Amino acid sequence: MTPEGLPSLPERPGVSYIVPVLNEAEHVASAITTVLDQDYDGEKEIVVAVGPSTDETTSIVTTLAAGDPRITVVENPPGDTPSGLNAAVAATQHAVIVRVDAHSELTPDYTAAAIDTLQTTGAANCGGLMVARGKTPFQKAVARAYMSKVGLGGPAYHSGDEPQEAESAYLGVYRREVFEALSGFDSTLRRGQDWELNLRIREAGGLVWFDPRLEVTYWPRSSFKKIMQQFHATGIWRAEIVRRHGSKNSLRYLAPPLLVVGVTASAIEASLQLTGKTRTWPRFVRRVSSLIHVPSLAYVSAIAGAAATAKDCGPRERALFGIVLPTMHLSWGTGFLRGLVTGAGSTTDKSR
Repeated sequence: MTPEGLPSLPERPGVSYIVPVLNEAEHVASAITTVLDQDYDGEKEIVVAVGPSTDETTSIVTTLAAGDPRITVVENPPGDTPSGLNAAVAATQHAVIVRVDAHSELTPDYTAAAIDTLQTTGAANCGGLMVARGKTPFQKAVARAYMSKVGLGGPAYHSGDEPQEAESAYLGVYRREVFEALSGFDSTLRRGQDWELNLRIREAGGLVWFDPRLEVTYWPRSSFKKIMQQFHATGIWRAEIVRRHGSKNSLRYLAPPLLVVGVTASAIEASLQLTGKTRTWPRFVRRVSSLIHVPSLAYVSAIAGAAATAKDCGPRERALFGIVLPTMHLSWGTGFLRGLVTGAGSTTDKSR
């Protein structure tokens, strides 16, 4: 798995694209089309793992497959992302495996640039920049939050950076040896399975690489309810990964749950003040307890500042941006705290 241990790739290796889908009738055709339109002259195949969808996803995918021999459809009865990814990988044949999501669209040169990155760096996996975009004012506000360091921050693939060794990669362009050596994605992780596989790659001595040339358009969820459901589930599963892997996780994952604790403490203290229950406390205790509000006020100021200074958008999108940010943070944080206490169990992402 080390860069020195991976065999050299041919100039134009065959590429297998794996696409897990569930209830993605709105996006799946576009995602597959961007794969078919890749400006790459090596051999290509697309394996779509279809979960038990309740919309038109299955019929859309089977119709596309009937018209193009490069598309193969496999079933994913559990409907979970990692099981779909593993089922798709098992049906592939080429040396390079590219993960694609139904909510994503690849730029035409994505594959060629990724192959070049694998060849020049010796990486076992590489990924690039997730370029979130929206069609409605709400979706545009969510996309802005994804790309903002105040929003998700941390990983280079959210806000762009120089080419560098990375902790994880968005989607990922893998050497087949990864799946042969590490047995693929952990099917017990319904979310966060990419990060966990990249952890195992790094522990095995493999290189994970970020290259900003690799741009993927991502279309976020389209309503507050779906964003809350998505981020709550993500927080729960991140806590499950922390329970399993402890200090191997970045400290940045503690920020949202600490925010939830801070806001809750501030709300409790404010309630006690309003009901007069703090009047009997010693003056020193009252002064110290009032400091509980400082982190929450600082957070509100940061969100207000980010919304006020947001560029290239109108008042409505700016206001939505200011609401979306805490929605993401608090949903993720409450999910994390729940998952830390109870574990993820059978939690699913109900936004799908």
